[in-house]
Amino acid sequence: MINLLPNNGTVNYYGKLLNQLEADNYFKLLLNNIEWKNDQVIMFGKHITTKRKTSWYADSNYLYTYSNITRQALIWTDELLELKHISEEISKAKFNSCLLNLYHDGDEGMGWHSDDEKSILKDSAIASFSFGAERKFSFKHKQTKETVSIILENGSLLVMKDTTQTNWLHYLPKSKTINSPRINLTFRTMII
Repeated sequence: MINLLPNNGTVNYYGKLLNQLEADNYFKLLLNNIEWKNDQVIMFGKHITTKRKTSWYADSNYLYTYSNITRQALIWTDELLELKHISEEISKAKFNSCLLNLYHDGDEGMGWHSDDEKSILKDSAIASFSFGAERKFSFKHKQTKETVSIILENGSLLVMKDTTQTNWLHYLPKSKTINSPRINLTFRTMII
């Protein structure tokens, strides 16, 4: 498996693991069965409701805080457990939680960030499953500013591990040409 990053981390892209019918079926199940909520954030002193919706699932009712938002985990759905199993089998890692994002169209994205909260096991794998619209996904080295980009396909899996979160930022840019939704699942290992 080729590492997409030139140094200081490991990102493996496994491409489409599911055929079109399977991927579309998971997309519909996730869209309808997940308890989606808009995040409430304070930015520059203003209260903002994000357009993007999120949800948090785990082995038990873990609390997860990111961007000053605290979520209490919900119990796994059947389809999340199936996708967790696939992610673990491919990545050879064990996950105890999943943060889900629903982007309604290309007007919604995610700024440069690292998944480096202290509650996530340091240097552990994060498996990212994508469903729906294909979207560009980019990495930027924190020191050299070198960038690497890839298109994430419907039903594809990308795994970030080793020192990736320490040394690299990642980003989902907005795009005016994308008019359909994307669901992203990031399976993680939280410190209990």
